[in-house]
Amino acid sequence: MIIYGRNPVREALRGSRSVGRIWATKNTLREPWLAHAGIRTVVAGAEEIEQRCGSEAHQGVCAEAEAFRYADPALLLTVPDALIVVLDQVQDPQNLGAICRTAECAGATGVVIPERRSVEVTPAVCKASAGAVEHLRVARVRNLADFLAEAKSAGVWCYGADRDGSASYDAVDWSGPVALVLGSEGRGLRPRVAAACDVLVALPVRGRIESLSVSAAAAVLLYSAARGRPTTSRSNFST
Repeated sequence: MIIYGRNPVREALRGSRSVGRIWATKNTLREPWLAHAGIRTVVAGAEEIEQRCGSEAHQGVCAEAEAFRYADPALLLTVPDALIVVLDQVQDPQNLGAICRTAECAGATGVVIPERRSVEVTPAVCKASAGAVEHLRVARVRNLADFLAEAKSAGVWCYGADRDGSASYDAVDWSGPVALVLGSEGRGLRPRVAAACDVLVALPVRGRIESLSVSAAAAVLLYSAARGRPTTSRSNFST
C-alpha cells in the first residue's frame, strides 16, 4: 500500500505497520520527523510522488507500507467499558477517515465495518484520518446484525443513530460497554441493523436541512459517549 500525506506517513512510522521506503521532496526532507525516520528515503519531485500515490494531496511525501492489519472483532468485545463504533455500509473514504480520526481522539476501542458494500481502509482513508488508523483497531465482519447480537450477548449496549430515534442522544446512559451504530450516507441504518440495536437515538436538527453528515453525527455522539468514561477503553490487546 502506498500511503501519502505528512500525517499519515508520520503516524505509520510511529505505528505497528512496516514501512519499506519513503519518497519525499527536498522541502519535505527538512521535516525533523522525516530526517530521523531511519527509513530509506528517496528524493523525488512532486509529479513523481503524485504518480506513485495517485493523488495531488500528497503534501510532498508518500511511503510504501505493508497492507493494513484488521483487528479481530471478537477481541473488541473483551475490553472492559468498550466504546465501539459500528458503521453500516459507509462508502465514502472521507467519512470513514474522519470517523476514525474522531474515534481515535475520543479514545474509542475500535471501529467495525462490514466486509461488503463498505469502503475499506485505503490510502485515501489513511489520509482523511490524518494517520489515526495507525493507532486504532479497525475490524471487518461478514454480518453487522450478527456482530451486534454477539455484542449484546457480551454485555455491550447497542445504540443506533437514527433521526427518528425515540431517545435523545443526551438523555441516554452511555456508561459501561457501548456500541455506537451509524448508518450509510443518505440511507441511514438498514432495517435489520436498526432492529439489532437496543435503542435508537436522535440528534436534534433545528436548521433547514434534514440531517448531519455521518461523520459529524459520529463526532457528536462519540464525545457524548466518551464524556465521563474511563480512559482505558483502548487497553492493549493483540489483533
